[in-house]
Amino acid sequence: MRFFMLKSDLRKYYLQVRKQLSDEKIAADSLAISKVFFQEIDLSSIKTIHVFLPIATQNEIDTFLIINELQSKFPQINIAIPRSNPRTFEMESYLFTENTILEKNQWNILEPKPETSQIVLPTEIDLVLIPLLVFDKSGNRVGYGKGFYDRFLSDTRPNTLKIGLSIFPPIEVISDVSEFDIPLDMCICPKDETSNEFQLYRI
Repeated sequence: MRFFMLKSDLRKYYLQVRKQLSDEKIAADSLAISKVFFQEIDLSSIKTIHVFLPIATQNEIDTFLIINELQSKFPQINIAIPRSNPRTFEMESYLFTENTILEKNQWNILEPKPETSQIVLPTEIDLVLIPLLVFDKSGNRVGYGKGFYDRFLSDTRPNTLKIGLSIFPPIEVISDVSEFDIPLDMCICPKDETSNEFQLYRI
């Protein structure tokens, strides 16, 4: 794997690699990421967390592990989950509660049904957990190329904490970062290419 690559090349490569991983590997990595999150992130001043819901067909991290523990041990924290607009490539956040009804969108992603959910404004969010394929040592990330999260993050407060979740360690540099790309503050990821240990990588 070269150190300097374009997003399109990185996206193709890491999508292929991730899809080849076993269900057992994704489950183990999801559990490791959840443990690091609760060990390393200070939640004492957090009131609202935005958490993406996993796309199982893309071997994404199972964020329901984090959601379930937040609900169990941090009931004072509001959990917001995304709903996307495929026409505008924008997202909204909705409060996730026991009454929230989830439905699948055109990409087979679970989303909150607006009729059963309360909208959460981007400025109300203190911490965002962000999906990605890979990121670099400056915190720039490669997603699926639609720009949903960059648009969403641009509407959050400047002090909103942006944390990526990755099953791959950082690469050196993403070559074609644009002015509209919003970098991560930190990422939970493996310690190196061959490690099953995860760490909080601070940008």
